[in-house]
Amino acid sequence: MTTAPEVRDLEGRRIGVPESRQLDLFADMIERRGAVALRCPLVDIRDTPDHAHVQRWLNDVIDHGLDDMIWLTGEGLRRLRDFAERDSPERLTQFIARLDAARTITRGPKPVRELRALKLRSDVAATQPTTQGVIEALADIDLAGHRVGVQLYGEDPNTPLMDFLARKQAHVQAVAPYVYADEAETPQVLDFIARIVAGELDAVAFTSSPQIKRLYKVARANERDEALTAALNGLCVAAVGPLVAERLEAEGVQVTLMPDSNYFMKPLVRTMVAHFNAGSA
Repeated sequence: MTTAPEVRDLEGRRIGVPESRQLDLFADMIERRGAVALRCPLVDIRDTPDHAHVQRWLNDVIDHGLDDMIWLTGEGLRRLRDFAERDSPERLTQFIARLDAARTITRGPKPVRELRALKLRSDVAATQPTTQGVIEALADIDLAGHRVGVQLYGEDPNTPLMDFLARKQAHVQAVAPYVYADEAETPQVLDFIARIVAGELDAVAFTSSPQIKRLYKVARANERDEALTAALNGLCVAAVGPLVAERLEAEGVQVTLMPDSNYFMKPLVRTMVAHFNAGSA
């Protein structure tokens, strides 16, 4: 059996990969296409240290149920599933049954994928994979008096969503099952910034908002933020989806490309390939 040759359509391109979780997977995708990946692990995702908070939330959901459940990330659903399963298989079964009985609202494709793995459905999809998209999807739905679960991401209290639900007179049961933890040492991040500023890269591909937060935290602490922004605006900046693009634009960085839909790593790589091929045509 003959193996098809690799398509090296990113040959010679130097691409910054500021990733931590799934760093090797993403870097391997672009390296197989001929690119040189400059890796800089910036953040990691960990269970919240406040296990009691999660257990109280699980107890409340299992004991009293929910009318609606808002999933903002697939990561959050995985973490809550694991918390329940670590207690006992029976507790996980009870948790899934309560979720199955609730109307489910999803912010994007990742929580939908995790729900399917548990044989659960998404009833209401956000109009776009952002908090505003969730708010728009729920704008005409009566939530008065409803018990509404909300899975938060990181330590962000998501004030816009909480204020919206308060105006809808919902009884909110919020849970934050994970935190973002800085992983990279500052010298590694400073070296990454220096190489961007020196013009050594053709592109930087961002796959999460915490990457950008960490990058600019280090840049500002070392008075390199203005130089970083200017340098990024002089090369190809790829964003995996709208939330990441919004965070970059908030820092004054113009996003060069983003997948039209399916905000995952593979579509991001394909979008970069199309960009560089068009540029060299």
